[in-house]
Amino acid sequence: MHIALPIGKNNTLMATDALESMGHTITVGNNFQLSVAADSESEADKLFSGLSEGGKPTMPLQKTFWGSYFGMVTDKFGINWMVSYDYPKSN
Repeated sequence: MHIALPIGKNNTLMATDALESMGHTITVGNNFQLSVAADSESEADKLFSGLSEGGKPTMPLQKTFWGSYFGMVTDKFGINWMVSYDYPKSN
């Protein structure tokens, strides 16, 4: 999993481990990921589609067990992206 550190009103700095013992290899381009939070599923679809042009989806957008619509893609420049929309919490 990862750590999430809220910074300001709408920003979060996220980090995770990359362990050689777990088969992870660090190279330029995979040593970070950018995350963008959409305001709706349709906006997430639009963002994901644009980032996927000339790139490679690594996890299709889908509903997740943690309550988000989430997907990952590597864009045409080799940058890793996480796109998400968090469903409203029900009471």
